[in-house]
Amino acid sequence: MPSPALDNEPQHTTQPPAHPTPGPSKMASGAWIALLVLLGAELMDMIDQSVVLTALPAIQESTGAGPAAVQWLTTGYSLPVAVGLITGGRLGDLYGRRKILLIGTIVFTAASLLCGLATGPVVLIGARLLQGVAVALMIPQILATLHVTFEGQNRSKTFGLYGAVLSLANVLGPVLGGLLTEADLFGLSWRPIFLVNVPVGLAVLLLGRRFIPESTVQKANRLDLTGMLLSALAIVLIVFPLSEGHLHHWPLWCFAMLATGLLALGVFLRHQQRKQDKAPLVPLSLFRGRQFSGGMAAQLMHGLLCGLFFMTWTLYLQRGLGMSPFHAALAFVLLSLGELAGATLAAKSGGRFARRLPQAGALIASASMAAYGLQAAGGQADLTLLAMTAPVVLIGFGLGMVSGPLADLSLARVPHENAGAASGLFNTAIHLGIALGTALTALVFFATTGGSPDAGLNRDAFITVLWWVGGALTLMWALMFCLPKHTKSQAA
Repeated sequence: MPSPALDNEPQHTTQPPAHPTPGPSKMASGAWIALLVLLGAELMDMIDQSVVLTALPAIQESTGAGPAAVQWLTTGYSLPVAVGLITGGRLGDLYGRRKILLIGTIVFTAASLLCGLATGPVVLIGARLLQGVAVALMIPQILATLHVTFEGQNRSKTFGLYGAVLSLANVLGPVLGGLLTEADLFGLSWRPIFLVNVPVGLAVLLLGRRFIPESTVQKANRLDLTGMLLSALAIVLIVFPLSEGHLHHWPLWCFAMLATGLLALGVFLRHQQRKQDKAPLVPLSLFRGRQFSGGMAAQLMHGLLCGLFFMTWTLYLQRGLGMSPFHAALAFVLLSLGELAGATLAAKSGGRFARRLPQAGALIASASMAAYGLQAAGGQADLTLLAMTAPVVLIGFGLGMVSGPLADLSLARVPHENAGAASGLFNTAIHLGIALGTALTALVFFATTGGSPDAGLNRDAFITVLWWVGGALTLMWALMFCLPKHTKSQAA
């Protein structure tokens, strides 16, 4: 039974969109513009996580960046995102979600311009860190604003579109990075991959200020600075060694950091218990309802299987099957197109199937993973991109049915005053899951290959990985029984 704390609607203020939503199934033009601006900001943020991947060789040649610097072009973006999501979400609750979103957009746009103007790796890495901080401010406001602004079928559709945008970003990021770098616009080489964010960011600022409704808690308390520092410390000490340990063959300092991080997490939770009546950073009442806590756990599994699957799949395609980077990228495009189709189906369903839709997606992905594993084991070195198209597209289709509905159903009973904090926690779960999945590759993939480029070893290791991914999908499916079987409209 859900906690009463999640059922009672606390007082909050929400300025209506420029044109109110006229009914349960139609959205007015102002609400549509607000939605497009929010999804545009999300797309910009997500693309920038992967847009550098196909441009890395050009960046390295242009700036003289070494291997460590190249690695930090991605880590420098993702780490501050993971660290700052909880604080970013709470800032929106206290001081206004539109305000914090627009502040984050200003910082992100300026940092993107700085990336495009950078001539050396130090400035570029610093600008990427600043981008990550800005994204940590922006992302929680997007989910939180969707949560407090839209209702009924409109809410389910918007969350479905949110999932579709995540899938689209998976395709556009590497493709856009490659195209813009190859085009060498105005002789700028890789720089347009960052400079393109400047006009997009300005559009988000102008349209967001006009159309996105402001929402905040009526009585804003001070931010829990001690909790903010403790949470940031705990996440850094946990995520950093999980992300970097396999690259350094798991030295002792990784385990020391993990142990210290878990200790810091315990201190943080104890601090939050004492602060529950004094504006905590994380309202622990959120976890009393199984809908949010189960959804968080499912999101953690979602991140874990993504972190485990995508890295090892890349190595399997190129080392195990001998594909070129271009053909491996095409395989990712196939999977992402399947994701986009699944997310579009979720958006069109309008929430009619509640938890049954993401659970069906998990089962489709799991069955497709099993079929792909059998195909990989049988075809060995002769497996072609054309032959694997069906299982790969179906894997993407199943995963695409999960993201939007899982976010929608997990946050459905969250009080509006805690929407930002809940959104920050929910997004942190997938980042932590990805870090855990990346760390798990050392146990289930690299322990078999030993880093060897041998094709047979990489194929065998990947088939083992698929069993682990299937297990994570099964666990995610089971955790989604915590989500509601029916929507409010169905129960009425």
